[in-house]
Amino acid sequence: MRAPMSEAPFAHVDRAAFARDLDAVRAELDGTTHADDLAHLLRMERWGRACAAVGYATAWIGPNPLSMAALSTASVARWAIVAHHVVHRGYDKVEGAPARLTSAGFGAGRRRLVDWFDWMLPEAWRLEHNTLHHYHTGETLDPDLVEENVKAVRDAKLPLAVKYAVVGFYAMTWKFTYYAPNTWQVMRRAERCRESGQAPSPKKIASGPESYLAAYNPFTADGRRYLKECALPYGLTRFVVIPAAYSPLGPWAVASVWMNSVGAEALNNLHSFALIAPNHAGDDVWRFEGPARERGEFYLRQVTGSVNYHTGSEVGDFLQGFLNYQIEHHLWPDLPARAYQRLQPKVKAVCEKHGVPYVQEGLHKRVKKLVDIMVGKTSMRRAPATAAREQVAAAG
Repeated sequence: MRAPMSEAPFAHVDRAAFARDLDAVRAELDGTTHADDLAHLLRMERWGRACAAVGYATAWIGPNPLSMAALSTASVARWAIVAHHVVHRGYDKVEGAPARLTSAGFGAGRRRLVDWFDWMLPEAWRLEHNTLHHYHTGETLDPDLVEENVKAVRDAKLPLAVKYAVVGFYAMTWKFTYYAPNTWQVMRRAERCRESGQAPSPKKIASGPESYLAAYNPFTADGRRYLKECALPYGLTRFVVIPAAYSPLGPWAVASVWMNSVGAEALNNLHSFALIAPNHAGDDVWRFEGPARERGEFYLRQVTGSVNYHTGSEVGDFLQGFLNYQIEHHLWPDLPARAYQRLQPKVKAVCEKHGVPYVQEGLHKRVKKLVDIMVGKTSMRRAPATAAREQVAAAG
């Protein structure tokens, strides 16, 4: 079900004034110093490591939900809070930040499995997420536009129960089946452009004819490189090396750690999917045709194409990976995690002043709206190309 185009959405908004007010909010933040930003990140990092310690301290006993949940939470915190904000340069200018918590030093070289213990390659994720997703939010070039990514499921003539099963499988495996190979393929397209003397423009690197799982083909040079550099370092460490380290405790301990690691991986995928995918999906969220033409239009897209969850609780923010501040993060991705806590009420007030929809709901409601989009029960709101909107306004 394809949503109809909406003529000149937000025509009532003075985009220049909207941009000025948001810039003033950011300037107010920049005009103050917050020495506790680094301390806050280090605290979030400690909480994540504490979860990992609990998970591995109990993993050898036997398959158990405590170990799985703790290991899963540790992985989500490591990616969503630490890696996410550091790679966005959120701490590059924070006084006293160590090199390992700067965008240049994080996950670099041998620190990959220390800083970035996950399926994705850091440099591939930087390109796919920081460039394509953030600067083409809600456009066809956005690699995280769920409605577009699951078009085959939405359009399939299948019973709804089967579609729900497909969504469930996807949610529990998406890092392995989608995110890691897709970010890798984006990086490889950019590399091939450079090798041929071309500029790696967004259109050239956003998509290609290959399927996501083609990256796992060991009979191709690209597949072997992907396995060697991207998938195997994490997979072997998580599911072979770490369980084997428990061998002095006996085969039951090794088997238990392996089973808890597999269970934690499924939970990690499900948890991160439930946090990330609903951020830009729902029948009250906009998708766009063509690029934004000016700053006010860009700000409008970031707000109306993104969703916040409940905010304001440190524990709640931690469990939601600070992805509950998605609107503020998309306006200004290069900020420390704690900055979004300070910005959120001010941004919401600016949106209310200008009549710009500011969507904020509980996570469970957003997950339901995401699933409705994925199975084709509902569709996102669609805005025509900027040029078309301007023609409509001029004709009026």
